[in-house]
Amino acid sequence: MNRYPDFPSKPAAVRLPAQALRELAAWLPAVALALAVALALSTAPARAQLPVGGFLGPDPVEEEIEDEVEEQVEEVVEEAVEDAVEEEVADVVEDQVEQVTEQNIQENIEEDIEETIEQSVDDTVEESIEESVAETVEESVEEEVAATVEESVQASVEESVEETVEEEVAATVEESVEASVEESVEESVEATVEESVEESVAETVEESVEESVAASVEEAVEESVAASVEDDVEAGVEDAVESAVEEDVEAQVVAAIEERLETEIDEIVEDLESHLEVNEDRILKEQWLVMAEPAVFEELDEQGYLFDTVTELPGLGLRLAEVAAPSSFDITEVRQGVLDVVGKDRAEVDLNHIYTAGAPLVAEGAGVLPRTAMPPPADLDNLSLRVGMIDSDVDLSHPALARSSISTRSFARPGAKMPAEHGTAIASIIAGSADDYLGLAPKAEVYAASVFELDRDQGEIASTVSLIRAVDWLMSSGVDVINISLAGPPNRLLETALERAAGENVVIMAAAGNGGPMARPMYPAAYGSVVAVTAVDAGQRVFRLANRGDYLALAAPGVDLRHARPGGGYAASSGTSFAVPFAVTAAARLRQLQPADNIVDLLYRSALDLGPPGRDDIYGYGLLTLAAN
Repeated sequence: MNRYPDFPSKPAAVRLPAQALRELAAWLPAVALALAVALALSTAPARAQLPVGGFLGPDPVEEEIEDEVEEQVEEVVEEAVEDAVEEEVADVVEDQVEQVTEQNIQENIEEDIEETIEQSVDDTVEESIEESVAETVEESVEEEVAATVEESVQASVEESVEETVEEEVAATVEESVEASVEESVEESVEATVEESVEESVAETVEESVEESVAASVEEAVEESVAASVEDDVEAGVEDAVESAVEEDVEAQVVAAIEERLETEIDEIVEDLESHLEVNEDRILKEQWLVMAEPAVFEELDEQGYLFDTVTELPGLGLRLAEVAAPSSFDITEVRQGVLDVVGKDRAEVDLNHIYTAGAPLVAEGAGVLPRTAMPPPADLDNLSLRVGMIDSDVDLSHPALARSSISTRSFARPGAKMPAEHGTAIASIIAGSADDYLGLAPKAEVYAASVFELDRDQGEIASTVSLIRAVDWLMSSGVDVINISLAGPPNRLLETALERAAGENVVIMAAAGNGGPMARPMYPAAYGSVVAVTAVDAGQRVFRLANRGDYLALAAPGVDLRHARPGGGYAASSGTSFAVPFAVTAAARLRQLQPADNIVDLLYRSALDLGPPGRDDIYGYGLLTLAAN
């Protein structure tokens, strides 16, 4: 078969070896001479047969022989010449064929090599691009998103701050921040991810192509492949980056917006607090406070901070310092200065805020006995519950409390006049023990911290210092629950103290407040570590002056309740503070009976749903079940 179809096969004559033709041409003259001699000799016998000395003329036979010899010689010569010509032609043709064949073979080989190289390069580059782009894009996007999302922010701002600044943030911050942050984050993320992916993919593909093609592709081919690969990579990277950014940028924008909002909210809160702090009805403006662990105070002392009064808080593991405030005092600057020395979250700095018990709404008539408002389970008659309460002083001489187990301690300022109205009422609802009046848990051990004092202008007030010292004492006394029947502004130190107490498995419950449906959240009830309790009447309708809000947790009887009053006798009052003893008693009972369980969760799950289905801003999870288990 002809290997190269563009060139026809040689004729048979041309295929004779050149050397053979040369040899044939060399001995042709000898052949011709031999033939001539042979012919000459062949005529001799004919002549010998003639008579001697006679010549008969030309012999016809001889002539015929000569003609034949001549013809044969001519034929031989012609054949020799023809062969010689054919030899020359064969040489020429052979040379031409060899040249053309070699050229054609070389061209075909080059074409085969180019096709093989191109196919190998295409296959190798395509496979390398697919693998490298997929792996690099995935790794780069994951790393970029993880780095952007690693700084996580808190899922939400404290409920109290959200309630206070929600309208202002929504009107002035959200739209502008969201638009600017979304645009900047999207551009930043897209640019960063694209740049990172392109660089990484370019390096990976370049190394892969060089290793796989180096053995078979020359430097010129590599340059061509590199150009092709660069185009393919750019297209692939753009598609991959666009897809990745579209999927992830929304989550990153949300996280960034939350972080920006948190900063904006902090600033707004600081501004709001600054307005609260200059309100003389809410603070003791001549003092500022620092609370931290003892080691922090040693660092502050080294930096020259001097404190007027320092109180150890062993139950909380903290130390509380009071400092006189000059007329030019700025709490924000002082707070920042302390945090710059000791570091964020290592100390709390705030003013000495004021809290009030709230004037109870006096009801006409004898009122409803606690056990009538919500009948207790029989075991409460004998359970020795350990209940703490932070309120005013308690009149222990009252007949309803004379046989009760109540320990009291005052945390008001020395020399201050201490009221006993509110504290006596709350103590009687919890642990009253008289023939004509029984509290919910007459055998309970009550630790009553007195924090209120009478102020000529503001009535019954308590300070942040007195509240924190009271919490510390109750923690040291080993109570299971704490009843707080007062309300006021937020305070960093009080919040930290209550969080520490809750962290020690102490249930803290506080009155939701009597500011009415439109009032702002009241503290400490609005803190996340505290269970906020609202009041309902005998018909399970909410007390008309009760606060509303998403911080409300439980409802309990608190309207027209009968209670003891200082100096003897009884009265009937309404208010959210009178509902807290019911919740405290239920929690202390569960702590005695089921110490390993989550007491607060049990109370929520056993509550009777009131109002709109599920938890709501009026009744919380619903009406408390005193006999929950």
